[in-house]
Amino acid sequence: MLTDDYNTNVIKLIAFLGNPGQKYQATRHNAGYLFFDELCSEEALQNKFHSLYVKKNGIHAIKPLTFMNLSGTAVSEAASFFKLEADDILIVHDDLELPLGEVRMQKGGGLQGHNGLRSIRERLGTDMFHRLRIGIGRPKFGDVRLYVTSPFTSEERITLSQAFDKARKLLQEHLIPL
Repeated sequence: MLTDDYNTNVIKLIAFLGNPGQKYQATRHNAGYLFFDELCSEEALQNKFHSLYVKKNGIHAIKPLTFMNLSGTAVSEAASFFKLEADDILIVHDDLELPLGEVRMQKGGGLQGHNGLRSIRERLGTDMFHRLRIGIGRPKFGDVRLYVTSPFTSEERITLSQAFDKARKLLQEHLIPL
């Protein structure tokens, strides 16, 4: 959680998590991808590190083209290439434990069953990377896997857009100029 000594002005790489392909494009699990698209849609993207890659305002940004469960492959390749430590990395991802529209920053912490974060932890050897958590809420009933791979409703897209505004402000507050 955020503390007085919480410092993200060391961020050199941001990874926006999601699943590639038309089938998953507007799904809850792709909140990270959707935020990347909003921030970097005008940029000239390259294909590097099993990802779409851009360097913007001195920060490396990737949108891994691996599936969520293999996100660690892209993140570790980029981290290795740029000689980065976990403390230099921010992961942007969907979070079932936060209500839809909420955003939070934290460093380290539990994975809450998020397989993308698990893959990154396995590949980096630590979970002490920074996180920008985008709340998608937890379903009241039904299968969580079906919920995260289902699309946002039109009403939820409005709330998600507001969450992205909050996320931009958080990045600015932490001096991350993306």
